[in-house]
Amino acid sequence: MSDLILHNFEISPFSEKIRLIFGFKQLNWKSVTVPIILPKPDVTALTGGYRRTPILQVGGDIYCDTSLIADVLEKRSPTRSLYPAAINGIARNLAQWADSTLFWTAIPYAFQPAAIPSIFGNISAEELQAFSADRATMRGNMPRTSMGEAKGQLCEYLMRLENMLSDDAPFLLGAQASIADFSVYQALWLVRLAPAISKVFDPHPKLLAWMDRLGAFGHHQSEALNSAEAIDIARNTKNFDIDGRNFIDSHGIALGEQVAIMPTDYALDPVMGELVIASENELALRREDVRAGTVVVHFPRVGFQMKRAK
Repeated sequence: MSDLILHNFEISPFSEKIRLIFGFKQLNWKSVTVPIILPKPDVTALTGGYRRTPILQVGGDIYCDTSLIADVLEKRSPTRSLYPAAINGIARNLAQWADSTLFWTAIPYAFQPAAIPSIFGNISAEELQAFSADRATMRGNMPRTSMGEAKGQLCEYLMRLENMLSDDAPFLLGAQASIADFSVYQALWLVRLAPAISKVFDPHPKLLAWMDRLGAFGHHQSEALNSAEAIDIARNTKNFDIDGRNFIDSHGIALGEQVAIMPTDYALDPVMGELVIASENELALRREDVRAGTVVVHFPRVGFQMKRAK
């Protein structure tokens, strides 16, 4: 089987989610470090414009969004499932809430001036300004959450999560870890990294113990890979993960048509190519790149939109 290549950067919460899933499933992987802000020419060569982090590369297949990446890793290693049958539906729904509502509550709280040194290290004022400008452009017209609202809502969410662990269950939905645990963890991870603001967890000892439990899975075994090598791997791949899916037509668009796919909320950078998958939970297109050659870029249906390319 082709290597699992994660394009990520150190302080990316969604990257940490996938790194911990590698640890949970004991999967070896290769790590490509990507720039934290634009330009990202090597990422663009693979994705065609999708700019969120992380992406998972398997040969010439490029998987976007951690919800889909988690599904790919589940297929690669179904033991220690992220989706235990008895809680599959609720785990996915809780994960979706954590990746959106909880994340966008925790992030404004995390990026307080007192927390910046713990999160970014010795970042210069110019670098911090460039990061802020990049993320402002990325978020576009998304509503901004004030610090007061973020703190109040985060405290309420932490209390609810503590209550989910009140029966001394080791994980949020019972005896088994699930995708919900890893999604909630990533949303809270940066807050706990910064001692100046992490006291918000102090009233919630069971939640802190749960975070320790998740963190103990670690990242398993990774090997550094540079982005040029990753592009070479994509260019030399001839077989793609496009077979075995049902065709579900919800757009009136046929396989083989030229489409544009992009998120529905932020980072609205369209990726264009030939539609090759439109299944129950996945969309994918095939595109050509001067450097990467033929690649197939995969997206989850939930959280993404597709239109005919103009």
